[in-house]
Amino acid sequence: MKLSDFDFDLPEDRIALRPARPRDAARLLHVAKGGALGDHTMLELPGLLQPGDLLVLNNTSVIPAALTGERPARDAGGGGPARIELNLHTRMSADSWRAFARPAKRLRPGDVLQFAAGLSALVLEKADGGDIALEFNRSGAALDEALESAGNPPLPPYIASKRAPDAADRDDYQTMFSDPARKGSVAAPTAGLHFTPRLFDALAARGVNHTTLTLHVGAGTFLPVKTENVAEHTMHAEWYEIGEDAAAAINAARAAGGRIVPVGTTALRTLESAADAHGTIKAGSAETAIFITPGYDFRITDALLTNFHLPKSTLFMLVSALAGLDVMRGAYAHAIAQHYRFFSYGDACLIERR
Repeated sequence: MKLSDFDFDLPEDRIALRPARPRDAARLLHVAKGGALGDHTMLELPGLLQPGDLLVLNNTSVIPAALTGERPARDAGGGGPARIELNLHTRMSADSWRAFARPAKRLRPGDVLQFAAGLSALVLEKADGGDIALEFNRSGAALDEALESAGNPPLPPYIASKRAPDAADRDDYQTMFSDPARKGSVAAPTAGLHFTPRLFDALAARGVNHTTLTLHVGAGTFLPVKTENVAEHTMHAEWYEIGEDAAAAINAARAAGGRIVPVGTTALRTLESAADAHGTIKAGSAETAIFITPGYDFRITDALLTNFHLPKSTLFMLVSALAGLDVMRGAYAHAIAQHYRFFSYGDACLIERR
């Protein structure tokens, strides 16, 4: 497969900069088996599911991983002060993170960055692509508390380049079922942003149940594919956990003939990583670097609720694996023509496995 197979043209005005209000007012494109398309809203989701179906949600909590700091002037002509933008992406220890820095060319190992609320960090290492390693002057819970004060919601570049994060994003970029005890994501599981209490009530009345798992969203899901041969791309690992109750609920739903419908690609990747060859889920935690492309044999996923994804992204490859590349290219062309809103704050798709 070639990277160009997963490209498409998206008008700039289709990129959502704010979510729908209320959340469940977002539009919903139903992609049925065989490729038939239906235009709906999220409030119509219960009618597109069957009694006994099980939604699987990612309850991770997004941390304020976007930081703005200053590198002080260096001595002896080493350069004046520099403003540095950081996006934390991988926690290495209680006091250290890896981050993407802009402009990384202004940094070198040994620099100390100063942030708000008395937070500072030593640059330990600088790698390709603006990737740096940092050691903070706080550790554990104290570092988490400082990040809450100094950081901002880690909005994707296609939003952050057009407007600054604000107070509304602290709520908008967190699902209503995120667990404060499950902090660790540096991006939201955005399919979950569409849910509201009234939508959950309507799903329950329909006989559609739900359960939760945790995958801390890291850089791996979102890093661009840079190789024309898709098979040469390597995913970064992300940590997940499935509890005993969730595993039991998933296995019971399958045994009763219900469909398993992950909410978001993070939930799907977790389930497909944890399922055995028979589609049975066992509780536990691990890391996954699963890369799902057309030709993948799904073990447990029957349908997927997800947002619209970027051209040439690993996530567009995943949905193409689920429904077929031609079907998804047609679905996206329809969505563009019908002015659906794309990406993290955009509208949703319910995609049935072919």
